[in-house]
Amino acid sequence: MSIIVLAVIGVGLGLALIAGGILWRAKEREKALAEILDLPYGERDVPVAVVTEGYNPLVEGTIGLAARAVKQFDQKGSLAGSLEKARIPVKPGEYVVISAAATLAVAAFLYGITSAWLFAVLGLIAGPLAASSVIRIRIAKRRKAFEAQLPDALSLIASSLTAGHTFLRAVQMMCEESEPPLSEEFSRVVSETRLGDPVVDALGRMAARLQIRDVDWIVQAIRIQQTVGGKLADILHTLADFIRARQEVRREVQVLSAEGKISAYTLAVLAPGLVLMMQVTNPAYFAPMLRGAGLIVLLATAGSVALGTYIIFRMVKIEV
Repeated sequence: MSIIVLAVIGVGLGLALIAGGILWRAKEREKALAEILDLPYGERDVPVAVVTEGYNPLVEGTIGLAARAVKQFDQKGSLAGSLEKARIPVKPGEYVVISAAATLAVAAFLYGITSAWLFAVLGLIAGPLAASSVIRIRIAKRRKAFEAQLPDALSLIASSLTAGHTFLRAVQMMCEESEPPLSEEFSRVVSETRLGDPVVDALGRMAARLQIRDVDWIVQAIRIQQTVGGKLADILHTLADFIRARQEVRREVQVLSAEGKISAYTLAVLAPGLVLMMQVTNPAYFAPMLRGAGLIVLLATAGSVALGTYIIFRMVKIEV
């Protein structure tokens, strides 16, 4: 193995350690802040450095530069909002630095095992796509978990209302019995109402964050009930039964479309995996594909695979 390849691999490992270090520091900062917020008022003094300790000057300057770039190109704050929805405990600048370091590390690793700059370039292209996909996947996973918990939570709130508790107290009791992410979102609603915000407005902001149709219906039902009156417990019981029925239909659709999704994933992974395997195991055999007409064939193949995968995913995507 040449010195250049070893140097590239070493640089990749260093960048991977930087990305991991920033992630670890962000998680420790969030954990320390959560412990501080859980302390009773006046119990003991907490050093400010616990949550304000920064990185070394080089990393701090890089993160500051990335944060200014994000602020310049993302004036609406969509990245910060997406990180909040995904519950990723990093700032936008930190996430950009982590993504860039991980992308360069992957590109260095691919070049180290293949000795071909084409795969390094592919790694540089795939890195930002993977970084954005991580956020979308975490948001979708969190929404799915919230939807699965929602019917039981509504039934619990309705039962508490029937027992004579207020709506806010019923929500608080439900949060004590539930698991994240549902308990996190409703606890935020309770905290906002304690600061003087109307409960309907706090629920509306929660619905805007989650962007779940069932939550929109719940907020609208509560808003109407507060305007015209009626038994909120009965309304919540009805909504819980309706949401359970929709989830049952959704699960049936997921089962029926699972085969198509597996085919799409296989199509998307099989061709790049075979190309990488041939380049690693027998570079001389695959060398003609990395120059001249071979590159055109590879680009056409990649385009056809991407198009086929997109068509399959569109076919199996059924809204319920």
